[in-house]
Amino acid sequence: MKTNLTITVDADVLRKARMRALQDDTSVNAYMRGCLEDYVDEGERAAQAVVEVKRLMDAAELHWGSSTWSREGLYER
Repeated sequence: MKTNLTITVDADVLRKARMRALQDDTSVNAYMRGCLEDYVDEGERAAQAVVEVKRLMDAAELHWGSSTWSREGLYER
């Protein structure tokens, strides 16, 4: 289902956007729809990436070894 969205922009910006859309063989409406779809997709991809990074961190087996220094020792220099 599609629904309408109304935005307010400067008249000169809209005029220039319409001219650019004509050059690109599209419409301002189609361009804005694409921008909104990309915006949503980007957010979803970012959320999926965070989940995957957390999964990889949980699965990683890190062995740091034993430290041979202390915080105080580092500041003695």
